[in-house]
Amino acid sequence: MSPLRLLALGLLLAVACPLPAQQKKKAAPARPQPPTRPFDAPGAPKFVRLDGKPGAVPPVDTVGDYLVGPQYAAAEATKENPAAPKGRVTQFVMESKDCRRFNPGIARKEFGVPDPKNPKTLIVETHTVDYRRAISVYVPAGHRAGDVMPLLVTHDGPGVGKSDQNLVRILDNLIHAGRIPPLVCVMIANGGGDAQGHERGKEYDTLSPLFAEFIEEEVLPLVEKNAGVRLTRDPEDRATMGVSSGAAAAFTMAWYRPDLWRRVISLSGTFVNQQWPFDPATPDGAWGYHTTIIPAAPRKPLRVWMCVGDRDNFNPNVMRDGMHDWVEANHRMAKVLAEKGYRYQYLYCLDSGHGVGNARPQLLPQALEWAWHDRRKR
Repeated sequence: MSPLRLLALGLLLAVACPLPAQQKKKAAPARPQPPTRPFDAPGAPKFVRLDGKPGAVPPVDTVGDYLVGPQYAAAEATKENPAAPKGRVTQFVMESKDCRRFNPGIARKEFGVPDPKNPKTLIVETHTVDYRRAISVYVPAGHRAGDVMPLLVTHDGPGVGKSDQNLVRILDNLIHAGRIPPLVCVMIANGGGDAQGHERGKEYDTLSPLFAEFIEEEVLPLVEKNAGVRLTRDPEDRATMGVSSGAAAAFTMAWYRPDLWRRVISLSGTFVNQQWPFDPATPDGAWGYHTTIIPAAPRKPLRVWMCVGDRDNFNPNVMRDGMHDWVEANHRMAKVLAEKGYRYQYLYCLDSGHGVGNARPQLLPQALEWAWHDRRKR
């Protein structure tokens, strides 16, 4: 049985055989609906408005800011195509004890409280944990032993069943159509939890080269060994992609190590102040990218695709530091990238929330194609 089928079976069993009532976790209180931010609000980029028809996406040979939605339709590349050869997927697991940079992991029992001496951070009590990190590797059809392959790394993966299959199907179809080069996709799970005080937050929201180096020196050698592939070291043939804090991690990898990564796909990027522990060198966390870090640095050879929903996150926790509006953060990222002359494309998704789940089947194939569009034109 394939790894994807095993993952789907595990999910089915979890649903069919729930925990006894006394073991069930209490449902978290529902968060208030984030406000809708108008596309033409003060401070927003000047968006190019598409025709609004479901399925409309910007051309892949353009840069700039675009308005999509409010209705969406899944792109043809998300659908089963019998003519497209199917790639193979293998999976393995990394134990935290075998990781050099993230061993052991961290976790918290309770969300932190604002630090009265520093409104830019939280006081969080953490404890160490062991964890297991699943990694799925997609290898395209027609791969030959010894081929040096372009690379896409995705964060918060592998998903369970459907989410993996959707990405794999998109890759199969885009490669078959010649819209992206044949590439290896590595879907890497996080170390658990979310935000300040958890391993995922430490890995994804920290501004440093550490996570990029973890993937380069600890994960990718195991990918080559377990999946029987050779991965390119050319940064122009490497892309990294994520959602939310995973998107911030994707950008951080390329920003701090452009010698390794130069193509970024960001969905609902957490370019806000989530970094923990506090670092005085980057006191605003990822919010600092668009306020001080990118403006002050020479332009780097990056290619960045971004999107955000008009109902995306707004102050989802106890911090009220003025640096937790996902829409404003992504608007500011787009504007500073434009000012610095970066190759970027930014899509503002009407009637869409955090993670742009309703828009993603329409946008993801275009995002992948845009990220790789200039590959053969170098």
